Amino acid sequence: MTRQHEIPFLFMRGGTSRGPYFNSADLPENRDDITRVLLKVIGAGHPLNIDGIGGGNQVTNKVAILSRSNNKETDIDYLFAQVSVADQLVDFKPTCGNILSGVGPAAIEMGLMPASDVITTVRIKLVNTGAVVEARVQTPGGIVRYDGNAAIDGVPGTAARIDLQFMDVVGSATGKLLPTGNLRDKFNDVEVTCMDVAMPMVIARADAFGLSGHETVKQLGGNTDFMSRMERIRLAAGVAMGMGDVSNSVTPKFAIFAPAKAGGTIAARYFMPWQPHPTMAVTGAQCLASCAVMAGSIADGLLLRPKVSPATISIEHPSGTIDVIVDYNSDDQSDDIGTVGGFALRSAGLVRTARKLAAGNLFID
Repeated sequence: MTRQHEIPFLFMRGGTSRGPYFNSADLPENRDDITRVLLKVIGAGHPLNIDGIGGGNQVTNKVAILSRSNNKETDIDYLFAQVSVADQLVDFKPTCGNILSGVGPAAIEMGLMPASDVITTVRIKLVNTGAVVEARVQTPGGIVRYDGNAAIDGVPGTAARIDLQFMDVVGSATGKLLPTGNLRDKFNDVEVTCMDVAMPMVIARADAFGLSGHETVKQLGGNTDFMSRMERIRLAAGVAMGMGDVSNSVTPKFAIFAPAKAGGTIAARYFMPWQPHPTMAVTGAQCLASCAVMAGSIADGLLLRPKVSPATISIEHPSGTIDVIVDYNSDDQSDDIGTVGGFALRSAGLVRTARKLAAGNLFID
């Protein structure tokens, strides 16, 4: 008889995603062993994840692994893992900005980070990409507050706001703002912008596929011709971006732009990449907002670009909108990583919420 192994965890909603949050000290050190544990935790390999705590969807099969940072400039290291629903696959290449929303509260709850009174600023290193984020968590009396008046589309009700300021977001995976070196490329007769801001992405116009860009998640997911064509373009772009064969990787992600029709700045549909996202990824939103403000990108003609910076870019998605505050300079002539043709991206910020759903021990064989 094999006795089951206990692993302490927090189960949290972060932004519009959810999943288990672990203290790295409670998991194996070897990445292969961690992979085996996470596959069992989620119940990967079944459409309902019936033998685990996964939710049968990419946005509910996400994992955060936290530890104290050894870097004096950051407090917490956050390793993200995307666990597949139907396949025995764990991808450590991307990060997740929605799950990141719960990292500050989880670190405090786990005792990895002391809480201040009123507001606790948690400096987080995104291990997957090397980026740094400052999370401002409400902690009145030194206790994490979850109730509040902040609402985000894709999540019912309201909760305490968590302010996220993303630094060093340019070249997160490829080391370049434009990984191919071009503002626009063409793959399979579809023009795209390949950009790496918080998340490497391939961005096209919806009308290039005969779409409006305002289709529902169900309509997009059921459009097998479009999904197949999109994947072929993504694979070709992955090679051109220096990422190699990405057939088994969730990056680069894919998105399509369209003109806004509900008062936003621009409309977008985001893919994970083999399923349409029900809302919008935080990291994806940063990349899309950066693309939207960059003259010459695939977004040309789809929006009225702001004339001042920082600018709030409101992206319409299937469940509402997400606002990204983009701080950029369109006249900067420096030669750093985030500057192309006089465009320099400084940072991107968002407001998110999180909630602790459960805490206890998971059991695996």
